[in-house]
Amino acid sequence: MPARLVRHVVTVLLILILSTVLSCSANNRLEGYVYYRLNADPTTLDPALIVDVTGGSISAKIFNGLVKLDEQLNVVPDIAESWKISEDGTTYVFHLRKNVNFSNNREVTSSDFKYSFKRILSPSGRSPNTWVLEKISGAKDFMQGRVSDISGIEIPDPYTVEIKLEQPFSPFLQLLTMTAAYVLPKEEVERLGDDFSSHPVGTGPFLLKEWKHNNQIVLKKNSLYFAAPPKIEGIVYRIIPEDLTAVTEFELGNIDVITVPASEYSRYRTSPEWKEYLSSIYGLNVYYLGFNCSRPPFDNVNLRKAVAYAIDREKILNTFYEKRGRLAQGPVPDILRKWQALFPYAFDLQKARELIDEEAMNDRTILFYITTADQEVIDIAEIIQSYLKEAGLNIKIKQLEWSAYKAAINNGEPDLFWLSWWADYPDPENFLFPLFHSSNHGASGNRSRYTSSEVDRLIEAGQRALDSTARDGYYASAEKIIAEEVPWVFFWHKTDFTLRQPYLKNYKIYPIYNIDKGVEISF
Repeated sequence: MPARLVRHVVTVLLILILSTVLSCSANNRLEGYVYYRLNADPTTLDPALIVDVTGGSISAKIFNGLVKLDEQLNVVPDIAESWKISEDGTTYVFHLRKNVNFSNNREVTSSDFKYSFKRILSPSGRSPNTWVLEKISGAKDFMQGRVSDISGIEIPDPYTVEIKLEQPFSPFLQLLTMTAAYVLPKEEVERLGDDFSSHPVGTGPFLLKEWKHNNQIVLKKNSLYFAAPPKIEGIVYRIIPEDLTAVTEFELGNIDVITVPASEYSRYRTSPEWKEYLSSIYGLNVYYLGFNCSRPPFDNVNLRKAVAYAIDREKILNTFYEKRGRLAQGPVPDILRKWQALFPYAFDLQKARELIDEEAMNDRTILFYITTADQEVIDIAEIIQSYLKEAGLNIKIKQLEWSAYKAAINNGEPDLFWLSWWADYPDPENFLFPLFHSSNHGASGNRSRYTSSEVDRLIEAGQRALDSTARDGYYASAEKIIAEEVPWVFFWHKTDFTLRQPYLKNYKIYPIYNIDKGVEISF
């Protein structure tokens, strides 16, 4: 019996056993609350410190920014009811709504945004999110302690925020939808100090009611919320690390929505009971096999091409991966790309063997690093290993736990590594600059250590371009060169799947976590 089928059978049996055990215990649900599952406790709920999706998705319900994203990934008003951008693309003037209150019942003004942005950029701060705002004029001098204020943020009156950039940066509005750009009340931050990260005060549709670490987080409806109020009383996030336990709790009715584990996708997709409650959305992500382009053997572009030719990506996607994604033609997700793209190295085992033989490798042993955090990754790595063995390469897989794995690839230890990248904001630039610009080698995102002066030039030109057609042209040219020089083998853009209880109404799944404010869902 295949290993994947064995795991499926064991999972079903364990669900039956756990169901019997868990159903004997009392379940004291809060009336009017929607229950979600988290697989880990968030590190913090302080927007200045959040770097993970878990923390970001919760904080989106507690805080607001100047602008936000709608379901179509357009930037729309949030606390700013309108804005204007200068013709040269360097000045943004935002006009705030009046009578928007923090949950301590104090009105939000323009000075709150200046305070919040300065806090992110403060040289004495600990924020890892300075990159979101560092393009503001004077930000770098302020971050380095040379000045006491940020010249590019002005507040001419209580309801106007004026931001000036050092130079045009086309995705700047998208950056302002991110967690780091949320507004905070100075008096509460200073009163609570480090405790603000676990006792946040914001303007959002929900308030933090309770946080039992590694157990659950409870949000309750904010009666002071300035926009359409939530249709529910609150949200409970239950922290359940094990997929099996989460699935069991869902099927017992103790959780209302779960992200579908890979091991359960096939069962739910074909289940007469559950399949109509399965939701999906094209994810803003890319999964890839990365090369270390800074040293042999993969500083040789022909050997990178050989690896790309050797792997039947489409077959893996359609069989092992059960079509849970779309074949990638480059790093930019298909739903963001406005140009045609084609990865030029389709499966061709003979071509792969020829290229490897032509390069006359003295040592065909390749170090392939993966993380043990996900069994599916281990399975994919073994499939890739099998393909590359057929092409004549000896692949040694090294498994590391997540933190050690990240450190290893950031330091350039492996020859090959498996990783994914998920959008921070919905712009092609977010899949080009961090991942392929030569200034970002290592932990900043370019873990392949890929270097191309022409790609750098094109990305930078796209960042400055004010015309969308010109901008797309620069990004298309950059992506074409990247695909041809193959610092990655581009596998797929994963489709996200969630499962909900039949009694939930108006449930939606969103392409980026911070779009969901929790105000539409109801019973």
